[in-house]
Amino acid sequence: MIIVGELINTSRKVISKATADGDAKTIQAIAKNQAQAGAHYIDVNAGTFVDKEPEYLKWLVSVVQEAVDIPCCIDSPSPAAIEAALSVHRGIPMINSISLEKNRYDGLMPILAGTDFKVAALCISDERMPETVEDRLSIAEILIDRLTRGNVRIDNIFIDPLVQPVSTKKSCGSAFLDSVEQIIDRFKGVHTMCGMSNISYGLPLRKLLNRTFIAMAVARGLDGAIIDPLDRDLTSAIYAAEALIGKDDFCMNYIRAFRSEKIG
Repeated sequence: MIIVGELINTSRKVISKATADGDAKTIQAIAKNQAQAGAHYIDVNAGTFVDKEPEYLKWLVSVVQEAVDIPCCIDSPSPAAIEAALSVHRGIPMINSISLEKNRYDGLMPILAGTDFKVAALCISDERMPETVEDRLSIAEILIDRLTRGNVRIDNIFIDPLVQPVSTKKSCGSAFLDSVEQIIDRFKGVHTMCGMSNISYGLPLRKLLNRTFIAMAVARGLDGAIIDPLDRDLTSAIYAAEALIGKDDFCMNYIRAFRSEKIG
């Protein structure tokens, strides 16, 4: 499972204040904690600072990579902000995210084409948010076709079928799970990715729902998630699910995570 640590996002008050104040120590402490907890990428998002997003996103990438030796997931729909962040990024980043929305697609595709960047690709178009499995598969097929024709390798594509709150419609959970399974089956080599926490929006005991749902999603083929890696119950569910369905040879990842106290 590719884990993207979600905590460095200026929609969170502590990150917003630290970014505005130039408080590198706070940002770096959170980045280090996420890396030590097992994150493979550190998501960086400065989207609440509309006028200063390129400047702040570039600063966040620099500060994070001074503290941790893992790549960033550069999280913005703005080509200018992404290009600013890329100018200082070391290694191969993930770009979060492209979609079939024309403005977003046209703006980001020139940045992605011909690179080895990883890319999260959202199942959204200008026409609609997806409601059914068929909606998601239709958008995913077009996205994968366009991205690969634009010289993005299929194994660098992480399709996000979109997690929507089960509190608003009882089929949201099953539609997402079915979509993950069918995308993995139909498009060989592609990955799947999601932000998990939307599933529990508006409901009590959200963490219980989140960790149950991610275990179900892993069993259906999900291999990437944007989560809080400091939530030990959630990460424990991921390691356990991968061991139980045979994605972890001899359960070694599970054992190493236990020995390093990442789970428990």
